[in-house]
Amino acid sequence: MGLVVHPAVGHWQGTLVNALLNHDRQLEALPRAGIVHRIDKDTSGLLMVAKTLHAHNKLVQQLQEREITREYLAVVRGNMISGGTVDAPIGRHPTDRKRHVVRQSGKFAVTHYRVVRRFARHTLIQAKLETGRTHQIRVHMAHLRYPLLGDSVYGGRFQMPAACSGPLAQVLRDFKRQALHATKLGLVHPETEEYLVWEQAMPEDMALLLQALADNEQQ
Repeated sequence: MGLVVHPAVGHWQGTLVNALLNHDRQLEALPRAGIVHRIDKDTSGLLMVAKTLHAHNKLVQQLQEREITREYLAVVRGNMISGGTVDAPIGRHPTDRKRHVVRQSGKFAVTHYRVVRRFARHTLIQAKLETGRTHQIRVHMAHLRYPLLGDSVYGGRFQMPAACSGPLAQVLRDFKRQALHATKLGLVHPETEEYLVWEQAMPEDMALLLQALADNEQQ
């Protein structure tokens, strides 16, 4: 979290690619220093990095064939009634090149989601990616009008919810990123062909956020 994955304008140094190359110069021979997929700078959790070209090719193939499990936890604004599937193409915004939107000329994109816990004006969901477009969960949830809490790009201006306790209000003001965490990654090992699963616990900031939302229910 807080680490840019690939070098770009304004972020040529201090990225995950820079760190990987500093760790192992042999990764220079691999596309993107072995990184198979990326997560946004302000998204926490798991991502894949291959150490050999063979492993990289195998993992990319699994990704393209939608054989890799990628599950996320997210807190959205609003009270979702039930889970579902968003099947809506995503492409670049026609005027803002930093943003992506649902548009018919975009690329095929599918997100499955289910409700984990409801709060007064927020919902904790689990999202499972079938595809992996840029900002996919953020764009799809905003398209449903349940933007991710803390998402300044797709969620609009910050609005304090009604009937909000003082402690929760402070936590919401201090939460400076989209509430999105890559919690589970499952894949077939490119060498042993064994199916492996990794899970990453929710980071402290999101855990504190959920606790504050729960405590507010008791007020």
